[in-house]
Amino acid sequence: QVHLVESGGGLVQTGGSLKLSCASSGRAFSGFAMAWFRQTPGKEREFVAAIRWSDSNTYYGDSVKGRFAISRDNAKTTMFLEMNNLGPEDTALYYCAARQGRIASPGYYLRQSDQYSYWGQGTQVTVSA
Repeated sequence: QVHLVESGGGLVQTGGSLKLSCASSGRAFSGFAMAWFRQTPGKEREFVAAIRWSDSNTYYGDSVKGRFAISRDNAKTTMFLEMNNLGPEDTALYYCAARQGRIASPGYYLRQSDQYSYWGQGTQVTVSA
């Protein structure tokens, strides 16, 4: 069982930055990948970024590429999302997710929310205009 806890959300002005964290049960995560998704009311959950845990290979959604950076710590207990040049369109509830098993074609499947078994409770990011 993997328990995920997000933190770092808040209110920021347009053009500002925030760094989100996702802690994994207080111990090293040994699964295949972790990811960030976001959701606003009435919309489907949107892929933001994913990181393959073994080699830190990363994947990004088109809307955040070049502005957001996903990473993990060397102890493999925490994942981060560095968000820069934020705009009102980035306002959402941000979730972290984890997947234990390996999958083929990670560049495609890690973008799909149904590929993840474990989810955090979410942290709200609000960007004011």
